[in-house]
Amino acid sequence: MFPETREQRDWVHKTMNVLDVLPKSAHPAAKKAIAQIRDAEDREHAEKAVKAFADAFRVKHPKAAAKIVDDAEQLLTFYDFPAEHWIHLKSSNPIESTFATVRLRTKVTKGPGSRAAGLAMVFKLIESAQDRWRAVNAPHLVALVRAGAKFEKGVLIERPDDAETKVAA
Repeated sequence: MFPETREQRDWVHKTMNVLDVLPKSAHPAAKKAIAQIRDAEDREHAEKAVKAFADAFRVKHPKAAAKIVDDAEQLLTFYDFPAEHWIHLKSSNPIESTFATVRLRTKVTKGPGSRAAGLAMVFKLIESAQDRWRAVNAPHLVALVRAGAKFEKGVLIERPDDAETKVAA
């Protein structure tokens, strides 16, 4: 529907998927290597960490290495956005926690009964839960992102024509 939309994979689920194909003895090293990728200071360092992960796991555990290497672009997409937003973009937790309240209540009530009752219940649950949601860091940058502003290493890149105007003034 939105072909220009970029995809960011969730690091928590990706880590679980990688650990699923590794023996338990390799979990600590894999978790540490994945954390180095996820928490790198910028894309360049993260790409080096991806290469290090691949080098460390490719021979003995090619499936684990492939899970990171094949999805590297989607895993590192967040580096193209403001650094303040990285924490939100690395995880699907904001989306999952939004619907956790709904999921818990629908299990307790054993379903909504009818479609209309279900929609009403979901609406009211989400409406009441929104008071406890964590706010987005640097909300003023959201408009810039939506307008197509470019960020490098998490910092807004000034447009070249704007820089020339500032120098001339």
